[in-house]
Amino acid sequence: MSRNDDFSFEIKEHLGILGEYPTGWKKELNLVEWNGNNAKLDIRDWDANHEHMSRGVTLHMTEAAALADLISSYISKNHNKTER
Repeated sequence: MSRNDDFSFEIKEHLGILGEYPTGWKKELNLVEWNGNNAKLDIRDWDANHEHMSRGVTLHMTEAAALADLISSYISKNHNKTER
């Protein structure tokens, strides 16, 4: 799949939906290959057909593991607090 001639992407694996908007766009976690390079974990909003996307965050596996640890630690420390 290609967005234009400037870069290409291929969603190698859809891992899940983090949120959904009334517009039909969804914040997703995917394994994406950008410009033929090794696939990386990617968090961004996509339209229903994966033709349009927002800016997002792309992570190497070591970065994703560090993020998972930070989130887990934060949640365990704040599990009794109410969401703001």
